[in-house]
Amino acid sequence: MVDVPDMKPTRGVLSAVPGGVWALGFVSLFMDVSSEMIHSLLPIYMVTALGASALAVGIIEGIAEATAQITKVFSGVISDWVGRRKPLVLMGYGMAALTKPVFPLASSIGWLVGARFVDRVGKGIRGAPRDALIADITTPATRGLSFGLRQSLDTVGAFLGPSLALFLMWSTSNDFTIVFWLAVIPAFLSVAVVIFGVREPERVERTRPARFPLRRDELVRLPFGYWIVVAVSGLFTLARFSEAFLLLDAQRRGMDVVLVPLVLIGMNIVYAMSATPVGFLADRVDRTVLLFVGTMLLASADIVLATVPGHAGLAVGIVLWGLHMGFTQGVVAALIADSAPSELRGTAFGIFNLVTGMSLLAASVIAGALWDGIGPAATFVCGALLALISGVSLLPLRNRFLPRPKGT
Repeated sequence: MVDVPDMKPTRGVLSAVPGGVWALGFVSLFMDVSSEMIHSLLPIYMVTALGASALAVGIIEGIAEATAQITKVFSGVISDWVGRRKPLVLMGYGMAALTKPVFPLASSIGWLVGARFVDRVGKGIRGAPRDALIADITTPATRGLSFGLRQSLDTVGAFLGPSLALFLMWSTSNDFTIVFWLAVIPAFLSVAVVIFGVREPERVERTRPARFPLRRDELVRLPFGYWIVVAVSGLFTLARFSEAFLLLDAQRRGMDVVLVPLVLIGMNIVYAMSATPVGFLADRVDRTVLLFVGTMLLASADIVLATVPGHAGLAVGIVLWGLHMGFTQGVVAALIADSAPSELRGTAFGIFNLVTGMSLLAASVIAGALWDGIGPAATFVCGALLALISGVSLLPLRNRFLPRPKGT
């Protein structure tokens, strides 16, 4: 039987998190400040300044996010093959930083699409090795907390970015270009932290070397419980279309363009506040119960956004959306880490992100088509139905196939 740490005050609990996790969390924080300063304004900029449609926004956002997820397959496999994570993490953050100056210089949607694409390739390169590195340097007893903390720090950046964008848009009389230029600074700061603050084990512990390129006999080494997590997550991601539609919904409800970043600020505050406590709880209870709660929170958010008018409906929907992120993102990462062999963790995270990336692409395209063809309510109703289906699918499977935290 594996002992589970006693419940302690928050400060004592967080002291158990390895320094490498803290460093990676702050790297994510700085990059998210940069990215969200841009992305909190980009959908509105494309629609109002460049004349894009909601469907075009959905396609662009879907392709961008799917690109990031698909790239994670290759970076994850490579990190397993060479037994090193940090070089790929540095490459990914470096590519993202180099794209940031393109946004203030772009004069057409084509330039924005190109920059968004390269930025997401960078995200894909760093994502699976970073998550695998966190799994490498943590123990099962602190893994949920570590992933939750990393998500919280990442999300602090995700609400600081829109907050800065809001202030700068107000102080510059809605000058998108100035905001985009200032977003370059924290992106390069994140690269510096990777270089000087992130360390990894000399060699990833491997019972058998991973093979490259990826082969079928490597995939069959991943247990059935892992594939269940991937399948349920893919279905759930179909319900979680791009947050760009939350921004468009805020504008549709009459929110001034300078205030639109408040949507992401509010959502990410809730996300950041909930991710670490949920991660702490995930080390002590059945993680799939928390995942089920997250699917129900997303369904509730979509129902509210579809049926409750005005700013009140938007506010409640945003809070519920943020809670669903806190209950799902770190928990799913911990489930993947639990179920994959240590020498295949990069591959496991990569395949997981491939599946969810394709689902996110489909979700964003469907959301854009429903938005333009039927109306915003149809987009949110469809999301609610898919979230309910994914949540219900967990019930007959969790006790038989899905991994459970150590000590439960």
